[in-house]
Amino acid sequence: MNRPRFLFLTGLVLLAALSRLIPHPPNFAPIAALALFSGAEFANRREAFFVPLAAIFLSDLILGLHFLIPLIYGTFALIVGLGFYLRGRKSFWTITGMSVAGAVLFFVVSNLGVWGLGIFFPIYPMTLAGLLECYVAAIPFFWNTLLSDLFYAAVLFGGVALAEKRWPVLAEGAPA
Repeated sequence: MNRPRFLFLTGLVLLAALSRLIPHPPNFAPIAALALFSGAEFANRREAFFVPLAAIFLSDLILGLHFLIPLIYGTFALIVGLGFYLRGRKSFWTITGMSVAGAVLFFVVSNLGVWGLGIFFPIYPMTLAGLLECYVAAIPFFWNTLLSDLFYAAVLFGGVALAEKRWPVLAEGAPA
């Protein structure tokens, strides 16, 4: 990857991660969109994982760490993998589809984690009814997650497309 592109993408990721620190509705954050974007845009797969997870971790140091962090970061790593699918396939529909898939993946895994870790921190009964109760209670948060993933994906992918047109040195495959 050319250095100007890497620095530009890294700057976008850090800026988006820092946006978590300004007031926002619950679950309306750029995190899954960052992971998807990084998987699609960073040429180096290690950077695609490291940059967004490091940015998220830095903002979590300010916001606070919690017992679900390993599960949440694992889910974001899976969403980076969804971003790999977008390489060479970026269109409105594929980005939208992968954004929806990322939101659903986060919803399923994070709430399964909240329920499953109930053996240590009981919130819901450790029954099928308790699992269902956990998912139902999380539905209002899902809509914010979905809307934020779609919004931030549009901002990130659209911002890069506009920047590449304005400054060709930022384009994928451009000489450094």
